[in-house]
Amino acid sequence: MGRIKVLHLITRLDFGGAQQNTLYTASHLDPARFDCLLVAGPGGYLDEEAKRLEAQGRLRVFWLNSLAREISPGRDLLCLLELINFLLYEAPQVVHTHSSKAGILGRTAAFLARIPVIVHTYHGFGFNDYQPHWRKTFYVLVERLCARMAHRLVFVSRANWNYARAHGLGLERIYRLIRSGIKLASFPRHVPDRAAKKAAIGVGKHKPLITSIGNLKPQKNPADFIAMAQRVSEGFPEAEFLFIGDGPLRRRLEFQIIASGLSHRLQIPGWRPDAAEILAVSDVFVMTSLWEGLPRALVEAMKSGLPCVCYATDGVRDLIEDGVNGFAVAPGNVSALAGRVSELLADEALRRGMGEAAARSIGPEFNIDGMVRLQESLYQEALSGAPAPDAGASATENPL
Repeated sequence: MGRIKVLHLITRLDFGGAQQNTLYTASHLDPARFDCLLVAGPGGYLDEEAKRLEAQGRLRVFWLNSLAREISPGRDLLCLLELINFLLYEAPQVVHTHSSKAGILGRTAAFLARIPVIVHTYHGFGFNDYQPHWRKTFYVLVERLCARMAHRLVFVSRANWNYARAHGLGLERIYRLIRSGIKLASFPRHVPDRAAKKAAIGVGKHKPLITSIGNLKPQKNPADFIAMAQRVSEGFPEAEFLFIGDGPLRRRLEFQIIASGLSHRLQIPGWRPDAAEILAVSDVFVMTSLWEGLPRALVEAMKSGLPCVCYATDGVRDLIEDGVNGFAVAPGNVSALAGRVSELLADEALRRGMGEAAARSIGPEFNIDGMVRLQESLYQEALSGAPAPDAGASATENPL
């Protein structure tokens, strides 16, 4: 038997956990057993990394210009037709989709092209409780239809698994849990001179540093990070703040920083290749996301031994046990968020103990190479006896 051809499809290679893990998986499948092709829309932060990996012979990359995040009926129909044609030409045995737009178009195209195995990973959902009811209802109906086209549905968190089941997405018997992985050995990153590192990033050498990482978009809710910083600053005037990331909300946030009087204490430096080192010299990690799959940045912060204060959303609840290995507060409660950060800044022993507990809670199931091996096993398991997608199935039916 020859190598198994696997096609990974993702909307765009932006800088995020889903994109990083998809690129890692596609380039680290066992080349003796798998022939991997990655298809993505152009214009992402990680495009150059994908091209570099292609030049090394780690994978093949195909850029699909019609694949974009924005909804456009004409363009999306063109994308669907191009995907069907491409799948018929390439004839992969497995199509593995990621992200909402690529997940919908990709599963539909793979189903129509009669691909033997269709896999979709939910790194989160295209619908959420913050949308208007009619919009969420529409997206749920579309996801239910697409879930029935898949042979396996992969979740990065137990919370997302339960959320999908509650919304009737597919049969639970095809659900699989595969954690979003990181290079465990890379955390915590060794920094020989913490003061020098802080100075190099424009932070006071001996001042407490509160850090966050994420795309500057509504999901990550960075405005609440700024609001938290303003409140914490009242009690800890020496504290400094860093939100590593970039995105469409940047200009609005920069104005919010100025209006909050934090221009000299809160930085948004964009994406940083030394984020692991910055985590190593930080004192507290904060995450203000309103919904999540399994936030890779939080896994990295915890493995770095940082005490973390987060909104208790989705995959965050898989990671944080409130008061044990971090603090989880109600989403949107900036006062509680600031209160917990202040509590940690005031108590070095609490910071140290909670950080150590956080590091211990990131076990081998978060190993990124283990994540790849689990996906390899998933493909072979599905190919050996893939059930036909059931157009009438729902997650509430008895899977036995």
